[in-house]
Amino acid sequence: MPLDKSLDSASIEAKFQKVWEDNKLFACDPSSDKTPYTIMMPPPNVTGTLHIGHGLTMTLQDVLIRYHRMQGFDALWQPGTDHASIAVSNIIDRKLDDEGTSKDEVGREEYLKRAWAWKEESGSTITSQLRALGSSTDWDRERFTMDEGLSDAVLEIFVRMYKDGLIYKDNRLVNWDVKLQTSISDLEVEEKEVNGKLWYFRYPVKDSDEFVVVATTRPETMLGDSGVAVHPDDERYKHLHGKSVVLPLVGREIPIMPDPYPDPEKGTGAVKITPAHDFNDYEVGKRQGWEAINIFDKTACINENAPEKYRGLERFEARKQVVADMEALGLLEKIEDNVHMVPHGDRSKSIIEPFMTEQWYVDAKTLAAPAIEAVEKGYTTVFPANEEKVYFHWMRNIEPWCISRQLWWGHQIPAWYGPDNKVFVAKTEAQAQAEADAHYGQPTELRQDPDVLDTWFSSGLWPFSTLGWPEETPELARYYPGDVLVTGRDIIFFWVARMMMMGIYHADPSKPLAERVPFKKLYVHTLVRDEHGQKMSKSLGNVINPLDIIQQYSCDALRFTMASLAAPGKDIKLAEKTVETNRNFTTKLWNSTRFAEMNQASAPTDFDPSSPANALNKWMVEKMATATQAVAAGIESFRFHDAASALYHFIYDEFCDWYIELSKPIFYGEDQALIAETRATMAWTLKQIVHLAHPMMPFVTEELWEQFVGPANGADVTGGQGRLITGAWPKIDMAASEASAEIDWLIALITEVRSARAELNVPAGAQVRLLVADASAETHARIQRQLPLLSRLARVEALETLTGEAPTLAANVVLGEATYYMPLEGVIDIDAERARLDKDIAKADKQAAGLRGRLSNDAFLAKAPADVVAKGQSELAELDERLVGLRSARERLG
Repeated sequence: MPLDKSLDSASIEAKFQKVWEDNKLFACDPSSDKTPYTIMMPPPNVTGTLHIGHGLTMTLQDVLIRYHRMQGFDALWQPGTDHASIAVSNIIDRKLDDEGTSKDEVGREEYLKRAWAWKEESGSTITSQLRALGSSTDWDRERFTMDEGLSDAVLEIFVRMYKDGLIYKDNRLVNWDVKLQTSISDLEVEEKEVNGKLWYFRYPVKDSDEFVVVATTRPETMLGDSGVAVHPDDERYKHLHGKSVVLPLVGREIPIMPDPYPDPEKGTGAVKITPAHDFNDYEVGKRQGWEAINIFDKTACINENAPEKYRGLERFEARKQVVADMEALGLLEKIEDNVHMVPHGDRSKSIIEPFMTEQWYVDAKTLAAPAIEAVEKGYTTVFPANEEKVYFHWMRNIEPWCISRQLWWGHQIPAWYGPDNKVFVAKTEAQAQAEADAHYGQPTELRQDPDVLDTWFSSGLWPFSTLGWPEETPELARYYPGDVLVTGRDIIFFWVARMMMMGIYHADPSKPLAERVPFKKLYVHTLVRDEHGQKMSKSLGNVINPLDIIQQYSCDALRFTMASLAAPGKDIKLAEKTVETNRNFTTKLWNSTRFAEMNQASAPTDFDPSSPANALNKWMVEKMATATQAVAAGIESFRFHDAASALYHFIYDEFCDWYIELSKPIFYGEDQALIAETRATMAWTLKQIVHLAHPMMPFVTEELWEQFVGPANGADVTGGQGRLITGAWPKIDMAASEASAEIDWLIALITEVRSARAELNVPAGAQVRLLVADASAETHARIQRQLPLLSRLARVEALETLTGEAPTLAANVVLGEATYYMPLEGVIDIDAERARLDKDIAKADKQAAGLRGRLSNDAFLAKAPADVVAKGQSELAELDERLVGLRSARERLG
C-alpha cells in the first residue's frame, strides 16, 4: 500500500507502542554478550500526572536509550514509580475527611488497605502517560518502591546502617507540617511571598534603663527566646556584650552575645534568638550553647514551657495575644508592613513550623565523603560541568538527614522498643523479639516504631534495589553501576546526592570506588518555562500540558522540540509555535518520502554509497555522512540541541529542499542509468535518515520504515522482525569530493540570487539576466554544467560574462572570487521600489526607537512584568534584523 497523503500521528503512535511492547523490543538481555548500557528512570510519584518537565527528561533519556540500542548495546532503561508517602497520605486523608472520619478512627491496618487500593486503582495513570511519550523503557521490569523486593532492600540497608552507627535518633529542628502532623524534607517545602508585618519589641536590659530593640515576623516565638545576638563589630552594642535582658512576658534573663549572624545593616542589628523555632537561630544557639526551648506542641499550640496565660493557644492566636500584651506594657515600639517569604507544605499548603522533635537521622556527613571524592576524581562526571558546584555545595555543607516521617503510608521503621524504651533494630519482628528476649532474660512485649521512612530513603536505593539487591543477581552484576542518570537541577541534592551516598555505601567496600558509584555520568537538564521565560504555574495560567500538545501536534513534534531546546545550562522557553514548526518538520519528511515512493526509489541491500557517479548523488551521500557524525556527536556529548539542529538542517534543507528539488529534472529526463542511480541513492539516504531521526522521532520514522523505506531497501519488517527500533545506527565515512563542492556552490548561488530577488520585490515569475565578472575557468565550467538547474530554480534566463562597466541599477551577489550582477531595469519599477523601501525603513525605525526608549527606561523596567519586557526585547531584535535587510536592499538601488 502506498503511503497515505497525510500523516495520521495518533494512529501511528498507538500502533507502534503496542507493536514494540508486544514484541518486547524494549527489553534488555542479561544473558547477552553485548556491552550493557543502563539508565535508571527517576521514578515519578505514583500519584503523579504527566507535566512538561516529564516531557523533557523522559525524551532525553529515551533518545539516549534508543541511540545506544541502535549502537549495539544491551540497553536497560529501568522503569518504576515512587510510593510518594506524603502525597498518597494527603489523598487518603482527604477521602477520609469527605467520609466524616479520620485516620485515627479507622486505624492503621484499614488506612493502609485504602492506600494500597488507591494505588492499584490510580497508580497506572503516570505509566500510561509515559507510554504516550514513546518511552522505550523495559516495562516488564517495572518496579515500585514499596514492592516486596524493594521493601526488603530498605530493611536490609536500614539495619546495616544502624549497626554501622550511621543511623541514630536525635532531638533536632525539623520542618514540621502542622496539618499533616509530620516532619517533611526541604524539597517538600514551598517558599511563598506574603504581605506580613514586622513587629519591633523593646527588651529591657537588666539593671539598666536601656532597651534592646529587636524585630520579628513571628512574635509568639519570643516566649522561647534564649538570647539576643549582635554583630561583634557593631559599635552600638559593644558595651552590652555579656550583659542580659529580661525577656518580657516570661521574666527569664537571657544573654546578649556577639555573633557573626546578625547583619548590622538590617533592622536594628540586634536579633532575638529562638533556637527551637528557627533554623538560623538553631545554629546560633549551638555556637553560643543556648538552650533550645520548645514552646509548641505538635498541633502548633503553646505548650507547658511558656507562661500559663498562653498555654493551649493556637500559634496565631498566641501571636495576637503576645502583641497585645507587649503593647500594654509599652514594649511595642512599632509595626511595619513587611513582604517576606514564608514556608508552606507543598501538599498541605499549611505554614511550616520549625519544630524540635526526636527523629531518626542518617549520618550524612560520613556518607558524603566518598560521594564527594567520586565526583572530584571523575568516577562520576557531571554535565554540564558547572553543575558540579551545586553538588559540591550541598555535599560539603551537608547536615544530618532526617529520615523519619509521622505517617502510615511508607516503609515502617524496623525498630522496636522495650518497656524501658531500649531500641531493637532488625529486619523482622521475630528477630527483634529474639534480641529483646535475650536482653531482658524473659519474653518481653515490644512495640514497633509507628513512623515511616522518608520517601527519599527508598528512592536513594533505586539504582541497585531495582536490580535485585540485597540478592547478588545477574542483573546487579551486569547493570550496576549505571551509565548515565538524567535529572533536573532541582533534585541534585534531594535525590542524586542520596543515590551517590547509598550506592557507594551498599557496594562491596573492597571494590574500587569507580565500581561502587551508582552511575558513571550525570546529565543535569534545566527547567521548562513558558515562551517568555516565566516559570509555569496554575496561577499564571501558563501551564502547558504535554498530553494536550501530543494530541494537537504529535508526540514526535513534542519530543523533537524538547531535544532541540535542550541546550546545557539554559532554561527552555517553550512556545506552542515551536512545536507546530516541528510538527511541520515531520510532515515535510513524510511528504518527501512520498515523493521518493512515487518516483520508485529503491536500493539493493548491498548498495555501495561510494558508487554514485553523478555530482548530486555524491553530494547527498557526503552530506549524509556529515549529518550522521554530527548527530552522533551531539547525543554522545549531551548536546541534544546540536544533534537536533544537525538533523533538522540535513533533513529539511539538504534532503527535502535541495536534493528532492535538484533530482526532479533527473526523474523527468531520459537517462535511465542516472535515474536508477538517483532512485538507489534516494532510497539509501532515506534509510539512513529514518535511522538517524528515530531516537528523537520514533513513531513517524518507524511508520516510514515499515510502509516504504524498509522494503525499498530490501528489509523484512513483518511482525517484530526488522523493526527500525532494533536497527543499526548508520556508519558512513565519506570524504568531500570536488563534485560535491560543485553542488554546494550551485546551492549557494541559487540562494543568493533568490535572496536578492526577494529583497527587491522582483516578481516571482520574472526571468532575470546575470552578468558574471572575475570568474575563474573552473567557475565558468561549473556555470555551463549547472546552467539548466540555475535557470530553473533561480529564474535566470541568461548568464553572460560581463564586458565593460558593471550596470548602475543592478543587484550584485559575491560568491567566491566571482561577482554576479542582476540588472533591474525593466524588471522592477525602480522609483516605486525606492519609495517603498524608504517608507518601510522609516516605519521600522520609528517602531524600533519607541521600543528601545521603553526598554532603556528604568521606571518601565521596574514595573513591567518580566514577560512583557522579554516580549519587547524579542520584538526589538526582530525589528533590528528587518532593518538590516531593508537597508541592504535600499543600498542596492542607489
